[in-house]
Amino acid sequence: MGQDQTKQQIQKGLQLYQSNQTEKALQVWTKVLEKTTDAAGRFRVLGCLITAHSEMGRYKDMLKFAVIQIDTARELEDPDFLTESYLNLARSNEKLCEFQKTISYCKTCLNMQGTSVSLQLNGQVSLSLGNAYLGLSVFQKALECFEKALRYAHNNDDKMLECRVCCSLGGLYTQLKDFEKALFFPCKAAELVNDYGKGWSLKYRAMSQYHMAVAYRKLARLTDAMECCEESMKIALQHGDRPLQALCLLCFADIHRSHGDIEKAIPRYDSSMSIMTEIGNRLGQTQVLLGVAKCWLHQKEMDKALDGLQKAQELAEEIGNKLSLLKVHCLSEIIYRTRQQQRELRTHVVRFHECVEEMELYCGMCGESIGEKNCQLQALPCSHVFHLRCLQTNGSRGCPNCRRSSVKPGFV
Repeated sequence: MGQDQTKQQIQKGLQLYQSNQTEKALQVWTKVLEKTTDAAGRFRVLGCLITAHSEMGRYKDMLKFAVIQIDTARELEDPDFLTESYLNLARSNEKLCEFQKTISYCKTCLNMQGTSVSLQLNGQVSLSLGNAYLGLSVFQKALECFEKALRYAHNNDDKMLECRVCCSLGGLYTQLKDFEKALFFPCKAAELVNDYGKGWSLKYRAMSQYHMAVAYRKLARLTDAMECCEESMKIALQHGDRPLQALCLLCFADIHRSHGDIEKAIPRYDSSMSIMTEIGNRLGQTQVLLGVAKCWLHQKEMDKALDGLQKAQELAEEIGNKLSLLKVHCLSEIIYRTRQQQRELRTHVVRFHECVEEMELYCGMCGESIGEKNCQLQALPCSHVFHLRCLQTNGSRGCPNCRRSSVKPGFV
């Protein structure tokens, strides 16, 4: 199969894919991969297969094609192709919650000296890097990367990238419990979809609606949360988007739990866990286990809650998600305090405070915790986060966190 025929077949696959005939599109692209003699065409069809498998939640296949694509890029000896293939390798590992590998591949991308095409990918690389840092609960670096990605999006007038970054920022502020910002950013993403997204994939609308649903639930606006989540789920079902279906089921379960309706929550947690396990989203599995543990805690089923927390702890340690570990220790502390088991209680109290210190989850001005309750936050240019009220009261005389970390240990 020559260059022109390869292009035609790739286009045919894209048309099938856009009309929701995913399996037929995959068949066309797989045949192109087997028959084409054009290396650049093979590179492009691998990109199509990577994107399709990502959206279907077939992350191991996504990774497999990303590895083949790197070999093809090396064969072509083109720095732009190589940068793109390393970005796909980073994304594959991000989906499989291999966050340290994601960071390593993203840094490889950023160190490559390609042409302007490679530079345009830097925004997407920064987003993937930010998502990986968020997966590890390294909030300052995550925020720094998201802001960098946003600058790239603005400089290149890339509204799709801006939409994706806004959703990730919504996720970050949800975790830090500034729920106003957690809602603001996905609402901004939804605006971008409405204003510019006529030709975009519906996944962008679904993604923004899901993140809005999470923020509304945190703000106890449960009717709004349910409405947004239902819209997101509808699109996810239409497009066979298994990863988003799993997230929506988790959100539905959380909404029912917020209503105190444990009987409705548990089956939805189970359905979410089934898909999360199938696709390999270990961070999602951890979040499901934490939700289920809260249900058992509500029902005073302490042994069942502890069993779930133990599994959540193992997964969180495996992927390096410190915030999940903090939540495990916090919930375990409640159980052992109730049972008056002092030794276990002390262990979890100590580990909880170690997590807080490690993640710098405190305001460097007042010393109070960040992420314990809903509170307005503000980041300085260095991406360290403080209570907005503290910055308004004290003004910004440089970042106290940066000042502390610059003091050499020998002079403390």
